[in-house]
Amino acid sequence: MHRCLVTTEELLADTCALDRKVARHLQTVLRIRPGASVMLFDGHGRTRTATVSTADRNGLVLTADTPVREHPRPVCAFTLFACVSKGVRMEWTVEKATELGATRIVPVLSARTVSRPAEATRWRRIAEEAARQCGTAWLPEITDPLAFDAVLALAAQIRPLFVAALTPEARPLRDALTAFSAPPSAGWFVGPEGDFTPDELASLTATGAIPVSLGSLILRAETACLYGLSVLSCAWGEFVSA
Repeated sequence: MHRCLVTTEELLADTCALDRKVARHLQTVLRIRPGASVMLFDGHGRTRTATVSTADRNGLVLTADTPVREHPRPVCAFTLFACVSKGVRMEWTVEKATELGATRIVPVLSARTVSRPAEATRWRRIAEEAARQCGTAWLPEITDPLAFDAVLALAAQIRPLFVAALTPEARPLRDALTAFSAPPSAGWFVGPEGDFTPDELASLTATGAIPVSLGSLILRAETACLYGLSVLSCAWGEFVSA
């Protein structure tokens, strides 16, 4: 069944009209016609099926045919702190992090960050498309890019927080996980292509972040982002609230 992201107000209404701009993918790409069933979701855990009652040049009119379903949040909320990588690499990171169930994505501008975007509007659109395709009921929160120093206070609130590090004292990530059992939140912090500066890594560990190793190979920043999220999801992503 095709999925369509709508506002919460539209999802709760028994009938909603989507203008041409909002319905463009359904009409021009998927060629939805009257009588077709569509799964609506609002990105905040609610879904509902609806039937297309009207489809014309002005857009679509949808009539709900099932009650609203409330989907539980995962017990462990994952926050990805990702130093902004160049071009499509950051877009790819956002897309895949959404598919892996990240609750929040915080783009970070560190000392060695090369790309310095002004806003995250495009990343949010990419996350919406990834959510539509992968079937999740939840959209990740994507903050505007933040300077490294501004992120430290936010990072200090999340426990456990693991940071990808190339230093000798970094423990294997799989070993570091054993000290925790399905925590309510977890964070994963990955540096830029040029890695953290020594002062940045020291600042992170001072907040309580745990330096971890990803093995003997040096991964690209975007690969490290998804490696860590995959491991966290495998360990704690299946626990959901009732």
